[in-house]
Amino acid sequence: MIDLYYWTTPNGHKISLFLEEAGLPYTLYPVNIGRGEQFKPDFLRIAPNNRIPAIVDHQPLDGGAPLSLFESGAILLYLAEKTGQFLPKDLRGRQETLQWLFWQMGGLGPMAGQNHHFSHAAPEQIPYAIKRYIDETARLYGVLERRLADRPFVAGQQYSIADMAIYPWVASHKKQSQRLEDFPRLHRWFDSIQARPATERAYALVERVNPA
Repeated sequence: MIDLYYWTTPNGHKISLFLEEAGLPYTLYPVNIGRGEQFKPDFLRIAPNNRIPAIVDHQPLDGGAPLSLFESGAILLYLAEKTGQFLPKDLRGRQETLQWLFWQMGGLGPMAGQNHHFSHAAPEQIPYAIKRYIDETARLYGVLERRLADRPFVAGQQYSIADMAIYPWVASHKKQSQRLEDFPRLHRWFDSIQARPATERAYALVERVNPA
Protein backbone atom coordinates (compact mmCIF):
# COMPACT_ATOMS: atom_id res chain seq x y z
CA MET A 1 0.00 0.00 0.00
CA ILE A 2 1.18 3.50 -0.85
CA ASP A 3 0.30 6.67 1.03
CA LEU A 4 -0.01 9.63 -1.34
CA TYR A 5 0.34 13.11 0.12
CA TYR A 6 -1.37 15.21 -2.48
CA TRP A 7 -2.95 18.46 -3.46
CA THR A 8 -4.68 19.44 -6.68
CA THR A 9 -1.69 20.97 -8.46
CA PRO A 10 0.12 19.84 -11.60
CA ASN A 11 2.81 18.13 -9.55
CA GLY A 12 0.21 16.37 -7.44
CA HIS A 13 -1.62 15.11 -10.52
CA LYS A 14 1.53 13.45 -11.87
CA ILE A 15 1.52 10.85 -9.13
CA SER A 16 -2.20 10.16 -9.13
CA LEU A 17 -1.94 9.63 -12.89
CA PHE A 18 0.71 6.95 -12.38
CA LEU A 19 -1.08 5.20 -9.52
CA GLU A 20 -4.34 5.06 -11.45
CA GLU A 21 -2.64 3.82 -14.62
CA ALA A 22 -0.70 1.13 -12.78
CA GLY A 23 -3.63 0.06 -10.63
CA LEU A 24 -1.58 0.38 -7.46
CA PRO A 25 -3.63 0.61 -4.26
CA TYR A 26 -3.08 3.85 -2.41
CA THR A 27 -4.44 5.92 0.44
CA LEU A 28 -4.90 9.60 -0.28
CA TYR A 29 -3.80 12.18 2.29
CA PRO A 30 -4.77 15.69 1.16
CA VAL A 31 -2.29 18.42 2.12
CA ASN A 32 -4.06 21.75 1.78
CA ILE A 33 -1.26 24.06 0.73
CA GLY A 34 -3.59 27.07 0.88
CA ARG A 35 -3.90 26.49 4.63
CA GLY A 36 -0.21 25.86 5.18
CA GLU A 37 -0.57 22.16 5.95
CA GLN A 38 2.69 21.49 4.07
CA PHE A 39 4.55 23.02 7.04
CA LYS A 40 3.20 20.62 9.65
CA PRO A 41 5.95 18.60 11.37
CA ASP A 42 4.44 15.23 10.41
CA PHE A 43 4.52 16.16 6.73
CA LEU A 44 8.00 17.67 6.94
CA ARG A 45 9.34 14.34 8.18
CA ILE A 46 8.27 12.90 4.81
CA ALA A 47 8.87 15.92 2.59
CA PRO A 48 11.57 18.17 4.08
CA ASN A 49 11.19 20.71 1.26
CA ASN A 50 7.56 21.31 2.36
CA ARG A 51 6.17 20.63 -1.10
CA ILE A 52 3.69 18.12 -2.41
CA PRO A 53 3.59 15.43 -3.64
CA ALA A 54 5.20 12.87 -1.39
CA ILE A 55 4.65 9.16 -0.89
CA VAL A 56 5.29 6.48 1.69
CA ASP A 57 5.58 2.97 0.24
CA HIS A 58 4.76 0.41 2.92
CA GLN A 59 5.87 -2.47 0.69
CA PRO A 60 9.18 -1.48 -0.92
CA LEU A 61 10.85 -4.07 -3.08
CA ASP A 62 13.72 -4.56 -0.63
CA GLY A 63 11.26 -5.76 1.99
CA GLY A 64 12.54 -3.23 4.49
CA ALA A 65 10.93 -0.45 6.48
CA PRO A 66 8.43 1.88 4.79
CA LEU A 67 10.14 4.14 2.26
CA SER A 68 9.25 7.83 1.97
CA LEU A 69 9.98 9.93 -1.10
CA PHE A 70 9.46 13.53 -2.14
CA GLU A 71 9.97 15.32 -5.49
CA SER A 72 7.54 14.32 -8.21
CA GLY A 73 10.18 13.26 -10.75
CA ALA A 74 11.92 11.00 -8.23
CA ILE A 75 8.57 9.49 -7.24
CA LEU A 76 7.62 8.76 -10.86
CA LEU A 77 10.98 7.11 -11.49
CA TYR A 78 10.68 5.04 -8.31
CA LEU A 79 7.17 3.87 -9.13
CA ALA A 80 8.17 2.98 -12.69
CA GLU A 81 11.07 0.90 -11.43
CA LYS A 82 8.94 -0.70 -8.70
CA THR A 83 6.20 -1.78 -11.11
CA GLY A 84 8.18 -2.28 -14.31
CA GLN A 85 5.69 -0.02 -16.09
CA PHE A 86 5.85 3.22 -18.12
CA LEU A 87 9.64 3.24 -18.41
CA PRO A 88 11.28 1.28 -21.24
CA LYS A 89 13.81 -1.34 -20.23
CA ASP A 90 16.10 -0.90 -23.24
CA LEU A 91 18.93 1.60 -22.93
CA ARG A 92 17.81 4.05 -25.62
CA GLY A 93 14.14 3.99 -24.72
CA ARG A 94 14.94 4.53 -21.05
CA GLN A 95 17.19 7.50 -21.78
CA GLU A 96 14.63 9.06 -24.14
CA THR A 97 12.07 8.87 -21.36
CA LEU A 98 14.33 10.17 -18.62
CA GLN A 99 15.60 13.14 -20.60
CA TRP A 100 12.03 14.30 -21.23
CA LEU A 101 11.10 13.70 -17.61
CA PHE A 102 14.00 15.92 -16.57
CA TRP A 103 13.09 18.44 -19.28
CA GLN A 104 9.74 18.86 -17.59
CA MET A 105 11.27 19.07 -14.12
CA GLY A 106 13.87 21.64 -15.12
CA GLY A 107 12.05 23.52 -17.89
CA LEU A 108 8.33 23.32 -18.45
CA GLY A 109 7.35 23.06 -14.79
CA PRO A 110 9.40 25.97 -13.46
CA MET A 111 8.65 28.26 -16.41
CA ALA A 112 4.92 27.52 -16.46
CA GLY A 113 4.88 27.90 -12.69
CA GLN A 114 6.38 31.38 -12.96
CA ASN A 115 3.84 32.10 -15.71
CA HIS A 116 1.05 31.17 -13.28
CA HIS A 117 2.54 33.29 -10.52
CA PHE A 118 3.20 36.52 -12.38
CA SER A 119 0.00 36.32 -14.44
CA HIS A 120 -2.38 35.40 -11.62
CA ALA A 121 -0.89 35.53 -8.13
CA ALA A 122 1.69 38.30 -7.91
CA PRO A 123 0.62 41.28 -5.76
CA GLU A 124 1.42 43.63 -8.64
CA GLN A 125 1.28 43.21 -12.39
CA ILE A 126 4.77 43.34 -13.88
CA PRO A 127 4.38 43.41 -17.68
CA TYR A 128 7.98 42.39 -18.37
CA ALA A 129 7.72 39.29 -16.14
CA ILE A 130 4.31 38.32 -17.50
CA LYS A 131 5.50 38.55 -21.11
CA ARG A 132 8.77 36.78 -20.36
CA TYR A 133 7.09 33.70 -18.90
CA ILE A 134 4.21 33.58 -21.38
CA ASP A 135 6.76 33.70 -24.21
CA GLU A 136 8.96 31.06 -22.61
CA THR A 137 5.98 28.78 -22.07
CA ALA A 138 5.09 29.19 -25.73
CA ARG A 139 8.66 28.30 -26.71
CA LEU A 140 8.49 25.12 -24.63
CA TYR A 141 5.14 24.20 -26.16
CA GLY A 142 6.86 24.61 -29.51
CA VAL A 143 9.55 22.16 -28.42
CA LEU A 144 6.83 19.61 -27.67
CA GLU A 145 5.07 20.37 -30.96
CA ARG A 146 8.22 19.52 -32.91
CA ARG A 147 8.92 16.47 -30.78
CA LEU A 148 5.48 15.01 -31.46
CA ALA A 149 5.79 15.31 -35.23
CA ASP A 150 6.64 11.63 -35.72
CA ARG A 151 5.53 9.85 -32.54
CA PRO A 152 2.31 9.50 -30.52
CA PHE A 153 3.97 10.11 -27.15
CA VAL A 154 6.83 12.26 -25.98
CA ALA A 155 9.35 9.43 -25.58
CA GLY A 156 8.18 7.37 -28.54
CA GLN A 157 5.47 4.84 -29.23
CA GLN A 158 4.46 4.10 -25.65
CA TYR A 159 2.86 6.19 -22.91
CA SER A 160 5.46 6.82 -20.21
CA ILE A 161 6.31 8.72 -17.06
CA ALA A 162 7.51 11.55 -19.30
CA ASP A 163 3.96 12.05 -20.58
CA MET A 164 2.59 11.81 -17.04
CA ALA A 165 4.98 14.53 -15.90
CA ILE A 166 4.20 16.89 -18.79
CA TYR A 167 0.45 16.47 -19.18
CA PRO A 168 -0.67 18.20 -15.95
CA TRP A 169 1.26 21.32 -16.87
CA VAL A 170 -0.24 21.43 -20.36
CA ALA A 171 -3.67 20.91 -18.78
CA SER A 172 -3.25 24.44 -17.38
CA HIS A 173 -2.63 25.93 -20.84
CA LYS A 174 -5.41 28.51 -20.57
CA LYS A 175 -3.98 29.79 -17.31
CA GLN A 176 -0.66 30.15 -19.14
CA SER A 177 -2.21 32.19 -22.01
CA GLN A 178 -1.58 29.36 -24.48
CA ARG A 179 -3.94 28.03 -27.17
CA LEU A 180 -3.64 24.38 -28.01
CA GLU A 181 -5.09 25.21 -31.43
CA ASP A 182 -1.73 26.84 -32.17
CA PHE A 183 0.03 23.50 -31.53
CA PRO A 184 -1.95 20.82 -33.41
CA ARG A 185 0.36 17.89 -32.63
CA LEU A 186 0.49 18.82 -28.98
CA HIS A 187 -3.30 19.19 -29.06
CA ARG A 188 -3.65 15.66 -30.46
CA TRP A 189 -1.32 14.29 -27.76
CA PHE A 190 -3.20 16.17 -25.04
CA ASP A 191 -6.59 14.89 -26.19
CA SER A 192 -5.35 11.31 -26.30
CA ILE A 193 -4.16 11.44 -22.69
CA GLN A 194 -7.19 13.34 -21.47
CA ALA A 195 -9.41 10.54 -22.83
CA ARG A 196 -7.61 7.78 -20.91
CA PRO A 197 -9.80 6.28 -18.15
CA ALA A 198 -6.96 6.55 -15.64
CA THR A 199 -6.64 10.27 -16.39
CA GLU A 200 -10.35 10.72 -15.76
CA ARG A 201 -10.06 8.89 -12.44
CA ALA A 202 -7.01 10.88 -11.38
CA TYR A 203 -8.65 14.22 -12.13
CA ALA A 204 -11.87 13.15 -10.42
CA LEU A 205 -9.90 13.50 -7.19
CA VAL A 206 -10.14 17.27 -7.58
CA GLU A 207 -13.85 17.27 -6.83
CA ARG A 208 -13.32 14.94 -3.93
CA VAL A 209 -10.43 16.86 -2.37
CA ASN A 210 -10.77 20.48 -3.43
CA PRO A 211 -14.17 21.20 -4.99
CA ALA A 212 -14.55 24.68 -6.47
